[in-house]
Amino acid sequence: MLTTVRDLGAAVRHARDAAGLSQQELADRAGVHRQWVTRLETGASPAAEMRRVFDVLAVLGLGVELVPLQADDHDDPFADMFGSPS
Repeated sequence: MLTTVRDLGAAVRHARDAAGLSQQELADRAGVHRQWVTRLETGASPAAEMRRVFDVLAVLGLGVELVPLQADDHDDPFADMFGSPS
């Protein structure tokens, strides 16, 4: 369960590493600058808006759960970090 911008950044970093991508490769594929990926992974960007989102979710007692687009456990880059979806 993700409850902070830093949690989201760590999940992105973990998934990028699991996919064998460098920050530059991820940035190129996503159409963003490498520095943006760096800030996202450290929880610094897009900090202002994302913090607000997580603040609102916290007030509502909610968090964010990331699930793979294909629910194939052996391809799930988050399985080690968050457990497999049921």
